[in-house]
Amino acid sequence: MAQSFKFDLVSPERLLVSQDVESVVIPGTEGEMTVMATHAPTMTSIKPGVVAVAADGKTERYVVFGGFADILPDSCTVLAESAVHVDDINREDLARRIQDAREDIEDAKDHETRLRAEEFLHQLTTLEGAILPA
Repeated sequence: MAQSFKFDLVSPERLLVSQDVESVVIPGTEGEMTVMATHAPTMTSIKPGVVAVAADGKTERYVVFGGFADILPDSCTVLAESAVHVDDINREDLARRIQDAREDIEDAKDHETRLRAEEFLHQLTTLEGAILPA
């Protein structure tokens, strides 16, 4: 049995998770990472994606739209810009975010801003394909 550690998932609206877990998969901006007990101290930004939380033989999934993860050997805290349980994702909200990202691309004043907006749109459409049935 895996060693447990304290995990908190916090959005501006509320605390979604605060419990001891065996592992957490985080959509880091540099790639997905699995956090387990005794992980090296790390701070990373997260991209839109799914945080998978494994505890007591079950895995719960939460959709996050950016934020940061603070990882210590005995704890992990994800401060999400926005987060919701995957079962509660709102298709219209996701479609609105995708449309907003498309508009950001059109309104971009320089190449760097356009590239960031295109990357964000790609992350959102990948997320949409991963969590919503066709």
